[in-house]
Amino acid sequence: MIPLQRVPAPHRTQTLLQRWTTRVQNAGATTTAARAEWKKASAPKRHVKALLESMAHGAVRCMYCDDSRGTDIDHFQPLASAPLRAFVWENHLIACAWCNSNDKRERYPLAPNGTCLLIDPTVDDPADHLILRFTSCLYEGLTSKGRASIDVFGLNRPDLLDGRTRAFTTACLVIEGWHQRHLEGDPSAKEKAHALLESPFVDVVYSLTRLDPDIAETVLEARTLPALEAWRSVCGTTPTP
Repeated sequence: MIPLQRVPAPHRTQTLLQRWTTRVQNAGATTTAARAEWKKASAPKRHVKALLESMAHGAVRCMYCDDSRGTDIDHFQPLASAPLRAFVWENHLIACAWCNSNDKRERYPLAPNGTCLLIDPTVDDPADHLILRFTSCLYEGLTSKGRASIDVFGLNRPDLLDGRTRAFTTACLVIEGWHQRHLEGDPSAKEKAHALLESPFVDVVYSLTRLDPDIAETVLEARTLPALEAWRSVCGTTPTP
């Protein structure tokens, strides 16, 4: 997962969403009412999906796994527990069908104090709660929120481990190639950086740039280290070109 910037919904969209929230209220403010209204809400869905796609990484990647294309509007807090948040803009994220329907579903774990135990990438920096171990490409939870998110979002499922393993190798090679071109003043260096930052599993690149230098020496090849340092100084530590 990577941090994402939520864009403000235009006034027209907010008005439309509020109108549909009123419909849920008038229908009884139940989960059944929310689902029925959401099913009919073609115009609000178009507005919300367009906004979410403008926020998503690369070719509209899933905001949870960062691999598959985001196709579904996910209610971060599910309708089962918050029917009146069905049309709240801040409660929407874009997810792939697998993450939305097979892993997360309607799970929404809470801490004893009632706060949510899932990472919202538009509110939280996932790096505060998760660390990617490059020796295994497994995510490890640094906090209770991180551990719950690994479970609910299925962040360590086998297909994602395989993808992150390949992405790690690719990222190192691309960063090395970018570095050489950068040193030569080759303008194509910028294109290489952009391509890497638009690729699937950009969370691997994000984690690389934030890797502790002492750990980097143990998991990266010697020729990758200076390239990564240059990348940090030029491209920063955020997953944006």
